[in-house]
Amino acid sequence: MADQNAGGRKPRRRIAEQTPVQRALGLLVRREHSRRELSRKLTARGLDAGEVRSAVDRLEDEGWQSDTRFAETLVRSRAAGGHGPVRIRAELSTHGLDREAVETAMATFDGDWTETARDLVRRRFGPVDPADIAQRRKIADFLIRRGFDGASVRAASQAGAEDWDGAA
Repeated sequence: MADQNAGGRKPRRRIAEQTPVQRALGLLVRREHSRRELSRKLTARGLDAGEVRSAVDRLEDEGWQSDTRFAETLVRSRAAGGHGPVRIRAELSTHGLDREAVETAMATFDGDWTETARDLVRRRFGPVDPADIAQRRKIADFLIRRGFDGASVRAASQAGAEDWDGAA
C-alpha cells in the first residue's frame, strides 16, 4: 500500500488513446486549419496517412473543417495585422488552396488596400515629408515587406502631411 501512495499522490489513471478524429477536433477547436495543415499536423503526430485522410474527410463533411472558412479568417486576421494582399495571397497558397479559393477569400476583404497601407504608415511613421527621399524609401521598403502592391506603396509613401490632417 505504501508503494501506491508514495508521496501522498493518487495513482494515475490511464487516458484512452485518442482517435484521429478526436485529435483533429482538438486542433480545430483552438483555431481554423486548412485541410493540408490539419493533415500535416496529424501525420507528424504519427498517425497513418489513410486514417488522417478519412478523419479530415469526415470533419469536412460534418462542417468542422472548411478551407473556405479558414481562408476568410486568415485574410481578416492578416489584413487587421497590417499585411498586404501580396503577402496574404502567398500565405494562402502555402496552405494548399487553389487559385480560385485564394481569390474568393481575398474578395471577402471589404477594405481598401491603399488606405490600409496609408493607415499603417501613419501609425508607424507619423506625417510623411514628401521631400524626404530617405524616409519615402524606408516607408516603401517597409510596405513591400508587409506585402503591399506597387500602387499602394507609391500612394502611401508619397502622401504628404496635408493628406493626413486630422487623421492622426
